Amino acid sequence: MTRGAVLDPPATIETTTTNTPRKREKKRWGLTVVGVIVALVFLTPYLIMLSGAFKSRQEILKVPPEYFPTNWLFSNFIHMWSTPETPLPHNLLSTVVISLGGTVLALVAALPAAYYTARHSFRLKLPFMLLVLVTQMLQPTVLASGLFREFVSLEINDTWLAMILVNAAFNLSFAVWIMHSFFATVPKEIEEAAWLDGCSRGQSLGRIMLPLVWPGIVTAIIFTFIACWNEFAASLILLPTDVNQPLTVALTRFIGQYESAWQYVFAVSIIGILPVVALFAMIEKHLVSGLTAGGVK
Repeated sequence: MTRGAVLDPPATIETTTTNTPRKREKKRWGLTVVGVIVALVFLTPYLIMLSGAFKSRQEILKVPPEYFPTNWLFSNFIHMWSTPETPLPHNLLSTVVISLGGTVLALVAALPAAYYTARHSFRLKLPFMLLVLVTQMLQPTVLASGLFREFVSLEINDTWLAMILVNAAFNLSFAVWIMHSFFATVPKEIEEAAWLDGCSRGQSLGRIMLPLVWPGIVTAIIFTFIACWNEFAASLILLPTDVNQPLTVALTRFIGQYESAWQYVFAVSIIGILPVVALFAMIEKHLVSGLTAGGVK
């Protein structure tokens, strides 16, 4: 009986140990199934759009609808570039230039502002941050008429520069706030140690601080670029010339009052999505690596 009493606890422990991996395995499979279902819910509209890009207009409007093309029309992606409705190559170039210019200008202005407000305390710090936040509440649609008159007086209306300034201004507050929060989390002792080693303030910012706040910079880049890429209302008013308009505005020309070229709408939408997806694919790996980079002397 004494031996049995001694041997019972290990048997109980062994049973508990064997059950734990099974529970973890079931939980892992359950989370996987839920993740797949959620992914399908979000990906289904994009898959339908991708399928429609290879269909003819008649097949898209067919009732009941068919989810896969009967005849795969790869020519849609070729013919859309030469349609009389819109100069699509110029529109794509405008979108790229405006998005990159707006993103770079917003980050160049937001980076020193976020660093200074996170590292220094001054009397008007709170009003300044609130003023930056207020600009996020005003959308380009509300100020479009005023911006139009201002750019006409400056003789930069209907130019890429006008839209670059608009996109940078209306995305500046988000970039400042997101990078301010990341700069504030970095201990001052790390930067002070760099100064003791002979680094100037600019060198410590470039070699120590920027690698540590790289996740915040990446986040600001992604959201600012997407906001500039998807901007519609201000571009519709400030860029009346067809060749200067971005893809978001050019896309509406395929939709008419009595007839719409849905096959080109889907194809152009696919082209518009690809750069954003590529940006996520290139930058995603830096989100984790930037958390610890630069923290070791």
